[in-house]
Amino acid sequence: MNSSPIAAIATPNAAGGIGIVRISGKGALELASRVFTPVGSKTPDKMNGYTAAFGKVHDSNGDIDEAVCLVFRAPKSYTGEDVAELSCHGGLFVMQKVLRAVLEAGAAPAPAGEFTKRAFLNGRISLDEAEAVMGIISAQGEQAAKAALGALEGSVSREIDEVCASLTASSAQLAAWVDYPYDEIEELAPEKLSATLISAREKLAGLIKRFDSGKAIMQGVNTVIAGKPNTGKSTLMNLLSGYERSIVTDIAGTTRDVVEQTVRVGDVVLKLSDTAGIHETDDTVESIGVKLAMKQLQQAELVLAVLDGSEPLSDEDRELLIQCKNSKTLVIINKDDLGCKIDEDEISDLCSTHISISAKTGAGRQKLEQAICSLLGTGDFDPSQATLTTERQRACVQKAVICIDEANDALISGMTLDAVTVSVEDAIGALLELCGKTASENVVNEVFARFCVGK
Repeated sequence: MNSSPIAAIATPNAAGGIGIVRISGKGALELASRVFTPVGSKTPDKMNGYTAAFGKVHDSNGDIDEAVCLVFRAPKSYTGEDVAELSCHGGLFVMQKVLRAVLEAGAAPAPAGEFTKRAFLNGRISLDEAEAVMGIISAQGEQAAKAALGALEGSVSREIDEVCASLTASSAQLAAWVDYPYDEIEELAPEKLSATLISAREKLAGLIKRFDSGKAIMQGVNTVIAGKPNTGKSTLMNLLSGYERSIVTDIAGTTRDVVEQTVRVGDVVLKLSDTAGIHETDDTVESIGVKLAMKQLQQAELVLAVLDGSEPLSDEDRELLIQCKNSKTLVIINKDDLGCKIDEDEISDLCSTHISISAKTGAGRQKLEQAICSLLGTGDFDPSQATLTTERQRACVQKAVICIDEANDALISGMTLDAVTVSVEDAIGALLELCGKTASENVVNEVFARFCVGK
């Protein structure tokens, strides 16, 4: 691993009270001493870890700003390397000048996620804990922040390690019995092995089950508001947004493009898209909007299908509900204030979850929020439980479950124990990859490419 010093601005690219330039790597403290002069006698390379000094940052042309230099010595630092952090006044021009001085003194610009990547490579954190760092940074609510913090503190790693330990113990005994048939090694009883596999599968299945609700809490949900023209889609958008985001008129087809807005419903962030009314049209511009709406509908994680409750169900309504059959869909019977003429039994046959509201008056909003949380499974989300935070992690656990099922099937069907061993070892490999213990360089690079510079 390259441990030469790297540097980056670790605070947002905006003016603020304080800005921080972080330096990490072999020789980082000596490098900091070239650009920072303390008021006292101890330069950064002479300072103890977890200490700070006040002074000035300078380049070859003179002083740039007053600063505080914080020193962290390996291995007790974020990256596991020597680290110096220069805290200056947070002006954009000043921070760029400080960073330039550090780079001219010998540091290399840190790529996105490089500090956390070094923490992983130096054994400070596992790969799933590293992914939790971005979860904390991007958290938009208390539940999301708590779940991400739990993952950073090892809640997922502990659960995975526990499953790995039980599978590894069984695998070791199987391997020993297969490889040394003439030694007096006790054969692993099929009932005991099956119990181990079933227990491991249940724990992993629990992680997968919690993934969707955890993802909704931590990453938000891509949500599409769909329906035929003039059903009140834009009014619903404005109701959820809390202000007039979409134009509302009595003229059908007012919305011809996709209007986007991020809103919070309980602990869930919905990335809303208000689409054009889905219907047959000869209008060229309107037809483009309808095509965009259909594309959004196919990609949505949640669909809010809006129907006009003051009219009987139309063929266009039925077609919409059929289109939503394979999606997570909440049917919203709107215009409750005008009386209901729609056949709710027919809707129940097409979609199991529906509610009645008046987006215009706001009646039923609380019922709407409860229905959304119930559909997404976030109502009983427990952030203290281990929660998978990325699709990569879910894929690793899913692969392990498949391998465990193969091992159990082989055991039940009476296949040789070495066949069972292969499947168990594949399951262990998938779980080790989740934590980064056997992850390829490409996987590691892909994880950290999603990070921001400075972290």
